[in-house]
Amino acid sequence: MKKIAFPLVIAAMSLASVAAHAGSSNGGVVTINGQLMANTCTVSGNGQGANFTVTLPTLSAAELSAAGATAGATGFNIALSSCTPATGNVHTFWEYGTNTLADGNLKNNGTATNVEVQLLDYNGSQKVLNVSKADGAQNAQSVAIASGNASLQYAAQYASPAGGATAGTVTTTVTYSMVYQ
Repeated sequence: MKKIAFPLVIAAMSLASVAAHAGSSNGGVVTINGQLMANTCTVSGNGQGANFTVTLPTLSAAELSAAGATAGATGFNIALSSCTPATGNVHTFWEYGTNTLADGNLKNNGTATNVEVQLLDYNGSQKVLNVSKADGAQNAQSVAIASGNASLQYAAQYASPAGGATAGTVTTTVTYSMVYQ
């Protein structure tokens, strides 16, 4: 909030300064609106809290030698509890960031080459998530909140769009937000 308030104060001071130098008493009103919501849900990924780790299995790079190969799908869960309101729907928005690739996968920051990480949505039918898209266009499926709880099922897997993956480490990160409907 301080970052928002500080520029508004400076802007107001600058406008007042301009008005004073112009010799005019004209002014205006700045209306600032906002909204505070109740804490919607307690979030826990794989029982580790809001920030969590998914460990993919150790595999041979040969499993990702062909273009378009995927392997090592590893499921994970985002559990919501104590939701207010206790009903409605929710889905996950995977935020675009420095690790987001144009193909919708996540960039590998480890030493293996020609490999990316792909996310899958297992809430209903299995769908590949496209993290490069806006909210509502990623293939994220909504889940019902019942009695203040919901469980969202996902998986991460190795992907090699071009093929020819080499041995090494694979690591990436992605930020997510819960979208309530």
